[in-house]
Amino acid sequence: MADVWLLADVGGTTTRVGLARGGRLDLGSTDSFRNAAFSELSKIIDQYLARHPIPPSALCAGVAGPVRGSAAQLTNLDWFIDSADLAKVTGARDIHLINDLTAQGYALDDLAPDTITPLVTGVTPPPASARMVMGLGTGSNIAVVHRTPQGLFVPPAEAGHSSLPHSDGAIGALIASFEGKDAHRPLEALLSGPGLVRLHAHLSGDTLTPAQIIATHLAGDAGACASLTAFVRLLGSVLGDLALNHLPMGGIYLIGGTARAVAPFLLPLGFAETFTAKGPYRHIIREISVSLITDDNAALHGCARHLRQCLG
Repeated sequence: MADVWLLADVGGTTTRVGLARGGRLDLGSTDSFRNAAFSELSKIIDQYLARHPIPPSALCAGVAGPVRGSAAQLTNLDWFIDSADLAKVTGARDIHLINDLTAQGYALDDLAPDTITPLVTGVTPPPASARMVMGLGTGSNIAVVHRTPQGLFVPPAEAGHSSLPHSDGAIGALIASFEGKDAHRPLEALLSGPGLVRLHAHLSGDTLTPAQIIATHLAGDAGACASLTAFVRLLGSVLGDLALNHLPMGGIYLIGGTARAVAPFLLPLGFAETFTAKGPYRHIIREISVSLITDDNAALHGCARHLRQCLG
């Protein structure tokens, strides 16, 4: 019987688990779990395998936090993940931990075309151009995707924890307000679901969920419009900076629940203007397309590709 691999996408709020058969994700095998109902990843894996009692030969987990050797600490959840614990609960001989954005980067060549929605049009990229994925959800991060003769290469990154840029006006005042609370002011403090909540509370005094902010914006509320506009324009500025850092001429891909929620408002609220506002380099940024990934299984596809490349 062909090897079966276990795949996991471990986010800050939700974990998705599935099986790969013949090196590809079995779409009928995926289950989703709310992390708040479990004390650790091993408990989720144990419950999943009780439903799918097929011993995997390998496991790849994309986790929302930095991976150090054979272990990982989630950034927005108090879970420590150790490969040895996963080997015990699964019996798998090969355990691979990678960042969740790394996993989503590995997925780019395996996504169905109807799960990618163009948002900003670029130009036809040169062959083998780099691409970039930005995740916006409970947290934020990026992955840069390179094509090599050996397959895709997606180096790990924690760019979501690099510092927010200098800004003026209301956003500048918000960033400055972090002083005294935490000397480090990361991108995901504002560019994430919780970040949108924080931004709106600062500007309006009201604490609403991202869904409520968007609903009140659609209902014509000026405060919600101001908050969503500030979020969208800050996203454009930061993403333009990241584009200059990595030159992803093959395109930028947004993914995650917050990305999906704000995507319809990017162009109407000024994303393109701040994305391309890079002085003499604006003509380069204008060549880069921006798209939205809507496949909830993207990281699982990426974990399967990672194992294909590693295990042959």
